[in-house]
Amino acid sequence: MDKKNSAPAPKKVTTRSFQIKKQQKQPISMLTAYDYPTALAAEKAGIDSILVGDSLGMVVLGYDNTLPVTMADMIHHCKAVARGASTPLLIGDMPFMSYQSSVKKAVENAGRFLQEAGMDAVKLEGGRERADAITAMVQAGIPVIGHLGLTPQSVHAFGGFRAQGKTSDAAMRLIEDAHILQQAGAFGIVLEAVPAQLAGLISEQLEIPTIGIGAGANCDGQVLVTHDLIGQFDRFVPSFVRQYAQIHTIVLEAMQHYHQDVQDGKFPAEEHSIYMDDQEWNTLIKLLESRRDE
Repeated sequence: MDKKNSAPAPKKVTTRSFQIKKQQKQPISMLTAYDYPTALAAEKAGIDSILVGDSLGMVVLGYDNTLPVTMADMIHHCKAVARGASTPLLIGDMPFMSYQSSVKKAVENAGRFLQEAGMDAVKLEGGRERADAITAMVQAGIPVIGHLGLTPQSVHAFGGFRAQGKTSDAAMRLIEDAHILQQAGAFGIVLEAVPAQLAGLISEQLEIPTIGIGAGANCDGQVLVTHDLIGQFDRFVPSFVRQYAQIHTIVLEAMQHYHQDVQDGKFPAEEHSIYMDDQEWNTLIKLLESRRDE
Protein backbone atom coordinates (compact mmCIF):
# COMPACT_ATOMS: atom_id res chain seq x y z
CA MET A 1 0.00 0.00 0.00
CA ASP A 2 1.31 3.44 -0.93
CA LYS A 3 1.55 5.33 2.36
CA LYS A 4 1.82 8.63 0.49
CA ASN A 5 -1.67 8.20 -0.96
CA SER A 6 -3.32 6.78 2.16
CA ALA A 7 -5.65 9.05 4.11
CA PRO A 8 -4.18 10.33 7.38
CA ALA A 9 -5.60 8.75 10.51
CA PRO A 10 -8.07 11.04 12.29
CA LYS A 11 -6.59 12.84 15.27
CA LYS A 12 -7.69 11.97 18.77
CA VAL A 13 -10.17 14.50 20.19
CA THR A 14 -9.03 15.78 23.57
CA THR A 15 -10.16 18.33 26.14
CA ARG A 16 -7.71 20.67 24.42
CA SER A 17 -9.60 20.08 21.17
CA PHE A 18 -12.77 21.24 22.92
CA GLN A 19 -11.07 24.46 23.97
CA ILE A 20 -9.72 25.11 20.47
CA LYS A 21 -13.13 24.51 18.92
CA LYS A 22 -14.69 27.05 21.25
CA GLN A 23 -12.01 29.61 20.46
CA GLN A 24 -12.46 29.05 16.73
CA LYS A 25 -16.26 28.93 17.02
CA GLN A 26 -16.42 25.39 15.64
CA PRO A 27 -19.46 23.53 17.03
CA ILE A 28 -18.78 20.38 19.05
CA SER A 29 -20.82 17.26 18.33
CA MET A 30 -21.51 14.75 21.10
CA LEU A 31 -23.70 11.65 21.23
CA THR A 32 -24.33 8.94 23.77
CA ALA A 33 -23.28 5.34 23.23
CA TYR A 34 -23.56 2.33 25.48
CA ASP A 35 -22.15 -0.51 23.37
CA TYR A 36 -19.47 -1.45 20.84
CA PRO A 37 -21.44 -1.15 17.56
CA THR A 38 -22.92 2.25 18.43
CA ALA A 39 -19.51 3.57 19.44
CA LEU A 40 -18.03 2.27 16.20
CA ALA A 41 -20.75 4.03 14.18
CA ALA A 42 -20.26 7.30 16.09
CA GLU A 43 -16.55 7.22 15.39
CA LYS A 44 -17.08 6.53 11.69
CA ALA A 45 -19.60 9.40 11.57
CA GLY A 46 -16.91 11.78 12.84
CA ILE A 47 -18.64 12.59 16.15
CA ASP A 48 -16.30 14.65 18.36
CA SER A 49 -17.22 13.10 21.68
CA ILE A 50 -19.08 10.07 23.03
CA LEU A 51 -20.83 10.27 26.38
CA VAL A 52 -21.51 6.94 28.04
CA GLY A 53 -24.46 8.42 29.85
CA ASP A 54 -26.31 7.08 32.86
CA SER A 55 -29.30 7.54 30.56
CA LEU A 56 -28.55 3.90 29.73
CA GLY A 57 -30.63 3.18 32.81
CA MET A 58 -33.73 4.25 30.90
CA VAL A 59 -33.01 3.52 27.23
CA VAL A 60 -31.06 0.26 27.71
CA LEU A 61 -31.92 -1.17 31.13
CA GLY A 62 -35.58 -0.10 31.23
CA TYR A 63 -35.63 1.84 34.51
CA ASP A 64 -37.99 4.78 35.01
CA ASN A 65 -35.08 7.12 35.71
CA THR A 66 -31.28 7.09 36.07
CA LEU A 67 -31.12 6.59 39.84
CA PRO A 68 -30.76 2.77 39.91
CA VAL A 69 -27.68 2.82 37.65
CA THR A 70 -24.55 1.58 39.44
CA MET A 71 -20.82 1.95 38.99
CA ALA A 72 -20.73 -1.67 37.82
CA ASP A 73 -23.28 -0.83 35.10
CA MET A 74 -21.31 2.18 33.97
CA ILE A 75 -17.90 0.47 33.94
CA HIS A 76 -19.34 -2.45 31.95
CA HIS A 77 -20.81 -0.23 29.24
CA CYS A 78 -17.84 2.15 29.16
CA LYS A 79 -15.51 -0.76 28.43
CA ALA A 80 -17.67 -1.78 25.47
CA VAL A 81 -17.67 1.76 24.08
CA ALA A 82 -13.90 2.09 24.51
CA ARG A 83 -13.45 -1.05 22.41
CA GLY A 84 -15.53 0.48 19.63
CA ALA A 85 -14.16 4.02 19.46
CA SER A 86 -10.80 5.62 20.13
CA THR A 87 -10.80 8.91 18.22
CA PRO A 88 -13.70 10.73 19.96
CA LEU A 89 -13.27 12.14 23.44
CA LEU A 90 -14.80 9.42 25.64
CA ILE A 91 -16.68 10.63 28.71
CA GLY A 92 -18.05 8.38 31.45
CA ASP A 93 -21.10 9.57 33.35
CA MET A 94 -20.75 9.19 37.12
CA PRO A 95 -23.91 7.52 38.45
CA PHE A 96 -26.05 8.52 41.42
CA MET A 97 -24.24 8.30 44.78
CA SER A 98 -20.86 7.58 43.20
CA TYR A 99 -19.63 11.11 44.05
CA GLN A 100 -22.15 12.81 46.34
CA SER A 101 -21.20 11.33 49.72
CA SER A 102 -17.56 12.42 49.92
CA VAL A 103 -14.79 13.98 47.87
CA LYS A 104 -12.57 10.95 48.52
CA LYS A 105 -15.18 8.56 47.14
CA ALA A 106 -15.79 10.86 44.20
CA VAL A 107 -12.11 10.87 43.20
CA GLU A 108 -11.77 7.10 43.64
CA ASN A 109 -14.82 6.37 41.48
CA ALA A 110 -13.82 8.93 38.86
CA GLY A 111 -10.41 7.29 38.65
CA ARG A 112 -12.02 3.94 37.85
CA PHE A 113 -13.52 5.40 34.67
CA LEU A 114 -10.02 6.19 33.38
CA GLN A 115 -8.11 3.27 34.88
CA GLU A 116 -10.59 0.42 34.30
CA ALA A 117 -13.07 1.59 31.69
CA GLY A 118 -10.89 3.34 29.11
CA MET A 119 -12.58 6.74 29.39
CA ASP A 120 -10.81 10.05 28.79
CA ALA A 121 -12.92 12.09 31.21
CA VAL A 122 -15.93 11.95 33.52
CA LYS A 123 -19.15 13.91 33.84
CA LEU A 124 -21.01 14.71 37.03
CA GLU A 125 -24.13 16.68 37.85
CA GLY A 126 -24.53 19.71 40.08
CA GLY A 127 -23.23 23.19 40.69
CA ARG A 128 -21.45 24.83 43.60
CA GLU A 129 -21.99 21.78 45.80
CA ARG A 130 -19.71 19.79 43.47
CA ALA A 131 -16.88 22.33 43.27
CA ASP A 132 -14.66 20.61 45.85
CA ALA A 133 -15.06 17.21 44.16
CA ILE A 134 -14.26 18.64 40.73
CA THR A 135 -11.18 20.42 42.05
CA ALA A 136 -9.94 17.23 43.69
CA MET A 137 -10.54 15.19 40.53
CA VAL A 138 -8.71 17.68 38.34
CA GLN A 139 -5.81 17.78 40.79
CA ALA A 140 -5.68 13.99 40.52
CA GLY A 141 -5.38 14.28 36.74
CA ILE A 142 -8.98 13.41 35.91
CA PRO A 143 -10.66 15.72 33.34
CA VAL A 144 -14.21 16.67 34.37
CA ILE A 145 -17.16 18.08 32.48
CA GLY A 146 -19.98 19.53 34.57
CA HIS A 147 -23.74 19.31 34.08
CA LEU A 148 -26.20 22.07 35.00
CA GLY A 149 -29.88 22.76 34.46
CA LEU A 150 -32.09 19.69 34.36
CA THR A 151 -29.88 17.17 36.15
CA PRO A 152 -31.71 13.81 35.90
CA GLN A 153 -30.23 12.43 39.13
CA SER A 154 -32.15 15.20 40.94
CA VAL A 155 -35.46 14.21 39.36
CA HIS A 156 -37.16 13.72 42.73
CA ALA A 157 -35.85 17.02 44.09
CA PHE A 158 -37.14 18.79 40.96
CA GLY A 159 -40.52 17.05 41.14
CA GLY A 160 -40.05 15.49 37.71
CA PHE A 161 -38.18 16.20 34.50
CA ARG A 162 -38.65 19.97 34.35
CA ALA A 163 -36.85 22.79 32.57
CA GLN A 164 -34.64 24.86 34.85
CA GLY A 165 -33.55 28.50 35.04
CA LYS A 166 -36.85 29.99 33.87
CA THR A 167 -37.03 32.65 36.60
CA SER A 168 -34.52 35.45 37.07
CA ASP A 169 -33.38 34.08 40.44
CA ALA A 170 -32.97 30.54 39.12
CA ALA A 171 -31.16 31.86 36.04
CA MET A 172 -28.76 33.88 38.18
CA ARG A 173 -27.95 30.81 40.26
CA LEU A 174 -27.20 28.83 37.09
CA ILE A 175 -24.89 31.58 35.85
CA GLU A 176 -23.07 31.61 39.18
CA ASP A 177 -22.80 27.82 39.22
CA ALA A 178 -21.36 27.79 35.71
CA HIS A 179 -18.60 30.18 36.76
CA ILE A 180 -17.95 28.16 39.92
CA LEU A 181 -17.54 24.95 37.90
CA GLN A 182 -15.18 26.70 35.50
CA GLN A 183 -13.11 28.01 38.42
CA ALA A 184 -13.06 24.51 39.96
CA GLY A 185 -11.35 23.22 36.83
CA ALA A 186 -14.11 21.71 34.67
CA PHE A 187 -13.13 21.67 30.99
CA GLY A 188 -16.74 22.12 29.86
CA ILE A 189 -20.34 22.17 31.01
CA VAL A 190 -23.44 20.39 29.73
CA LEU A 191 -26.50 22.66 29.88
CA GLU A 192 -29.74 20.69 29.83
CA ALA A 193 -33.28 22.04 29.40
CA VAL A 194 -32.52 25.67 30.14
CA PRO A 195 -33.86 28.69 28.23
CA ALA A 196 -31.99 29.30 24.99
CA GLN A 197 -31.15 32.92 25.76
CA LEU A 198 -29.75 31.93 29.17
CA ALA A 199 -27.63 29.15 27.66
CA GLY A 200 -26.33 31.65 25.10
CA LEU A 201 -25.46 34.15 27.83
CA ILE A 202 -23.60 31.53 29.87
CA SER A 203 -21.75 30.37 26.75
CA GLU A 204 -20.62 33.93 26.02
CA GLN A 205 -19.37 34.48 29.56
CA LEU A 206 -17.43 31.24 29.98
CA GLU A 207 -13.97 30.48 28.65
CA ILE A 208 -14.77 26.75 28.60
CA PRO A 209 -17.23 25.26 26.08
CA THR A 210 -20.88 24.54 26.79
CA ILE A 211 -22.67 21.52 25.38
CA GLY A 212 -26.40 21.98 25.04
CA ILE A 213 -29.24 19.51 25.18
CA GLY A 214 -32.57 21.25 24.95
CA ALA A 215 -30.73 24.54 25.50
CA GLY A 216 -30.98 26.18 22.09
CA ALA A 217 -28.51 26.84 19.31
CA ASN A 218 -26.13 29.24 21.05
CA CYS A 219 -24.14 26.67 23.02
CA ASP A 220 -20.66 25.69 21.85
CA GLY A 221 -21.82 22.17 21.06
CA GLN A 222 -24.78 19.81 21.15
CA VAL A 223 -25.43 16.39 22.67
CA LEU A 224 -28.34 14.01 22.20
CA VAL A 225 -29.19 10.57 23.47
CA THR A 226 -28.57 8.37 20.43
CA HIS A 227 -31.66 6.24 21.12
CA ASP A 228 -33.75 9.42 20.84
CA LEU A 229 -31.96 10.60 17.71
CA ILE A 230 -32.50 7.31 15.82
CA GLY A 231 -35.98 6.58 17.18
CA GLN A 232 -34.98 3.44 19.04
CA PHE A 233 -36.65 4.40 22.35
CA ASP A 234 -40.42 4.64 22.00
CA ARG A 235 -41.50 5.36 25.59
CA PHE A 236 -41.31 9.10 24.97
CA VAL A 237 -39.46 11.61 22.82
CA PRO A 238 -38.23 14.85 24.45
CA SER A 239 -39.51 17.98 22.72
CA PHE A 240 -35.95 19.15 21.97
CA VAL A 241 -35.04 16.02 20.00
CA ARG A 242 -34.89 15.87 16.22
CA GLN A 243 -35.32 12.27 15.12
CA TYR A 244 -33.17 11.36 12.13
CA ALA A 245 -34.49 7.80 11.85
CA GLN A 246 -37.19 5.48 13.18
CA ILE A 247 -35.18 2.41 14.10
CA HIS A 248 -37.76 1.05 16.55
CA THR A 249 -40.36 0.81 13.79
CA ILE A 250 -37.90 -0.87 11.42
CA VAL A 251 -36.83 -3.40 14.06
CA LEU A 252 -40.42 -4.12 15.07
CA GLU A 253 -41.47 -4.76 11.48
CA ALA A 254 -38.46 -7.04 10.93
CA MET A 255 -39.31 -9.06 14.04
CA GLN A 256 -42.95 -9.34 13.02
CA HIS A 257 -41.98 -10.62 9.56
CA TYR A 258 -39.57 -13.12 11.10
CA HIS A 259 -42.22 -14.40 13.49
CA GLN A 260 -44.72 -14.82 10.67
CA ASP A 261 -42.19 -16.61 8.43
CA VAL A 262 -41.43 -19.07 11.23
CA GLN A 263 -45.12 -19.70 11.76
CA ASP A 264 -45.70 -20.20 8.02
CA GLY A 265 -42.66 -22.45 7.55
CA LYS A 266 -40.98 -19.95 5.25
CA PHE A 267 -37.89 -19.64 7.42
CA PRO A 268 -35.41 -21.17 7.30
CA ALA A 269 -35.51 -21.69 3.55
CA GLU A 270 -33.24 -23.90 1.46
CA GLU A 271 -30.57 -21.21 1.15
CA HIS A 272 -30.39 -20.91 4.96
CA SER A 273 -29.57 -24.59 5.51
CA ILE A 274 -26.29 -26.52 5.42
CA TYR A 275 -25.91 -30.17 4.44
CA MET A 276 -23.46 -33.02 4.84
CA ASP A 277 -21.68 -34.34 1.79
CA ASP A 278 -23.77 -37.13 0.21
CA GLN A 279 -21.04 -39.68 0.75
CA GLU A 280 -20.68 -38.78 4.42
CA TRP A 281 -24.44 -38.80 4.89
CA ASN A 282 -24.74 -42.26 3.33
CA THR A 283 -21.91 -43.51 5.48
CA LEU A 284 -23.68 -42.22 8.57
CA ILE A 285 -26.91 -43.98 7.60
CA LYS A 286 -25.04 -47.25 7.08
CA LEU A 287 -23.37 -46.88 10.48
CA LEU A 288 -26.73 -46.36 12.15
CA GLU A 289 -28.20 -49.35 10.33
CA SER A 290 -25.28 -51.54 11.34
CA ARG A 291 -25.73 -50.57 14.99
CA ARG A 292 -29.41 -51.44 14.85
CA ASP A 293 -28.50 -54.87 13.50
CA GLU A 294 -26.07 -55.60 16.33
